[in-house]
Amino acid sequence: MKRAKKTEKKNVAANPMWGGHYAQGPSAIMAEINASIDVDKRLYAQDIRASKAHAKMLGACGIIAQKDAAAILKGLDKIEREIETGAFVFSKALEDVHMNVESRLFDLIGEPAKRLHTARSRNDQVATDFRLWLRDAIDGLDVALSDLLIALAERAEEHAALLIPGFTHMQPAQPVTLGHHLLAYTEMLSRDRARFADCRGRVNEMPLGAAALAGTSFPIDRKMTAMELGFARPMANSMDAVSARDFALEFLADAAILGAHLSRLAEEIVIWCSPSFGFITLTEAFTTGSSIMPQKRNPDAAELVRGKTGRLLGSFNTLFVVLKGLSLTYAKDLQEDKEPVFDAVDTLNLMIAAMAGMVRDFKANKPALDKALQNGFLTATDLADWLVRNLNMPFRQAHHVTGKLVRMAEEKACQLDGLALYEMQEIEPRITKDIFSILTPTASAKSRKSHGGTAPALVKKAARKAKQAASTRPAH
Repeated sequence: MKRAKKTEKKNVAANPMWGGHYAQGPSAIMAEINASIDVDKRLYAQDIRASKAHAKMLGACGIIAQKDAAAILKGLDKIEREIETGAFVFSKALEDVHMNVESRLFDLIGEPAKRLHTARSRNDQVATDFRLWLRDAIDGLDVALSDLLIALAERAEEHAALLIPGFTHMQPAQPVTLGHHLLAYTEMLSRDRARFADCRGRVNEMPLGAAALAGTSFPIDRKMTAMELGFARPMANSMDAVSARDFALEFLADAAILGAHLSRLAEEIVIWCSPSFGFITLTEAFTTGSSIMPQKRNPDAAELVRGKTGRLLGSFNTLFVVLKGLSLTYAKDLQEDKEPVFDAVDTLNLMIAAMAGMVRDFKANKPALDKALQNGFLTATDLADWLVRNLNMPFRQAHHVTGKLVRMAEEKACQLDGLALYEMQEIEPRITKDIFSILTPTASAKSRKSHGGTAPALVKKAARKAKQAASTRPAH
């Protein structure tokens, strides 16, 4: 009998959350699979912040004594300082960040620490911490995206008139400016910023006060706690509050879309850096060499941005599969929600920083671009448009005539402006010498004055507008 009492006492100490019901501790494997501290210790600042708000509310509502609330706040402040200075020792035996903090609080202030968990559960506690953390992470990503957008807009303004071949199907299509090309990415990334801002609005609802799943019988003030933590509102349904992770899934979907956009730009940097194109060069700051081929300069930063996109999609798939079969409300499966989100945030921050660095680093190779502009009959559409405007020719007929002229130029191994007037007139007698004024890449780009077009004057204005927008925080 004495031995049983000793064993029970030992297990109560080892399992401060549920030792009163359990006479024996978990197996080593159970303890290992159950522990999440190695992952969720990143939530320490949010856990402490939420606990402080909860303690203030409990004191204000008379649920715990004000002196106990004050002791809790003081103790939590000390714990946060210990963690930030590296003096705090996290214990795997205590499973997670919540119990590590609470256990240390008891060491510091004694009995009042046991009152902190009144009217809450780890279910609503972790959901609140996670939302607070992700809200902070989205704000940080917005700053990073703003910097990348400014970098793109500045380079776009710098190269508002520098001509490059535009491609469809990776075939030369029409002349555009490098600035216009870069501004396409500011549009994509601006939509990504807006998606994150929109997601943040759904993240910014507070689960705390939902307790385990049914709410609490204590007369808490959830609006007070929400205001203290900067949440827009308390969540309306206690069961949804503890089990919802669609906010995290939405974030990961947005992250994967952003990753796809960054990957597209990375792919173009890889292509443009290759000697076959030679459109741009990167310095040694964002390239690496070869262990065997001394002549190599590899665009590894761009390749890694491209490759890391797979991690983002993998994170989305991970959480999607975790959530798809869960009944209400909380299940331990949800412990797997944070790692993919943490990894996605870390990955995105690195990808965005690397991309901003490459955008600022690259140097355009004008001779190579000028040479590329002489391939692929880039002004063929301009010729067809001239036939429509000047000869009142239906566009389909103009397309047909232009196709014949392209074939003639191919046979003579020249560009369209290399054909003689009389040769063009063999195909269409009404063509005049005025046609040559529109057959240069410069004339082609300048003529594209429609809204959103590549005319250098429009690109310069659009770049300035993009730079201004990038400096403004999107509404959420």
